[in-house]
Amino acid sequence: MFTKWILPSTLIVALIAGLIAGFASDKPKLEPRYKNAELNLNAERKVAEAIKQPLSSLKEAFRLMDDSAGTSTEHLQGIQTVLAALEKDAKQESASDAAHKSAVEAMVSDSAKQAKAASDVLDSVLSSILGKPIGQTYGERSTIKVFSLKEAGYRGYMAKVKLHDPAAVKLVLSGDKVGDKGETALEAANRTDAVLAINGGGFAKQNGLLYPMGITVVDGVVKTFSQVDLSFIGLNQKGHLVGGNVTTREQIKQMGIQQGATFVPTLLKDGKKLTIPAKWKNRKEPRTLIGHFSNGDMLFIVIDGRQKDSAGLTLEEAQTKLLEWKVVDAYNLDGGGSSTFVYNGKVLNSPSDGKLRKVVSSFVIKP
Repeated sequence: MFTKWILPSTLIVALIAGLIAGFASDKPKLEPRYKNAELNLNAERKVAEAIKQPLSSLKEAFRLMDDSAGTSTEHLQGIQTVLAALEKDAKQESASDAAHKSAVEAMVSDSAKQAKAASDVLDSVLSSILGKPIGQTYGERSTIKVFSLKEAGYRGYMAKVKLHDPAAVKLVLSGDKVGDKGETALEAANRTDAVLAINGGGFAKQNGLLYPMGITVVDGVVKTFSQVDLSFIGLNQKGHLVGGNVTTREQIKQMGIQQGATFVPTLLKDGKKLTIPAKWKNRKEPRTLIGHFSNGDMLFIVIDGRQKDSAGLTLEEAQTKLLEWKVVDAYNLDGGGSSTFVYNGKVLNSPSDGKLRKVVSSFVIKP
């Protein structure tokens, strides 16, 4: 940008310098009548000398400006090169981000398709074994399908529950407190507006009140914690069933437990049978079971027992049957006279006591 100014200015400086040189040459001898002219010429020489140094400085300044212009041009070219490289990298990164996003979306889509396929297969398996559901509820927080279980020696009910919101499943304590006279699973369902309910963890009676055994967690808060030789059954923040041998409060926190109760034993873990403790072996009893299928859906089961047409189920039989139904994790909840299955405001099973038993806790599911 400086070139247009530098060339004319250089010529001007050269011309002025030439003039000054001319003025500085030997003066001619003048006749007296030219003395006044000589005096004027001397004055002009002094003026020329006075501007000679500034013009030299100006010339040097223009030279430096010319050099600076060349350097600036080189800098600008370097900056343009860097900017071009950055623009290229940005385009490549943008293309990479777009490809990554597309890959993630494809994975999510494939995962959803696989989940649906797995669910369809599971529904097909259950339908072929159990027949069509006797009841179905489609809610914002959960989808519930209820099946009737009836084979040689026992009868019962199973609910297959797909959670849309993990908070749809909740453990409720009788009276919402530790130490109460107890309430039936039907009462728990009615007061919480639940569409499905089963009895929960084990309990003991003291001074006329019922107290939960072992560990109890409600809405992420540990309500009771005592180390007993029992299994903990919990639901984490994602609505996944977790538990087993829990010995510290820190484990509860690490697993992100939101709801949980205690009984014994753990039946299945990762699709494998676990050893049944000796005192629980080969005993046909009324059962309440909880678990989840291979596709992540939960199941809630109650088997009637101690009756003519339904003696109950051994835990070993339960393990085998659950594996046939594609269940991967399962736990045994409090059974016997406590076993109760509530759906749509009605008790579907026949409790062995001949009436509903008051219990300390219930698992309820909201639609």
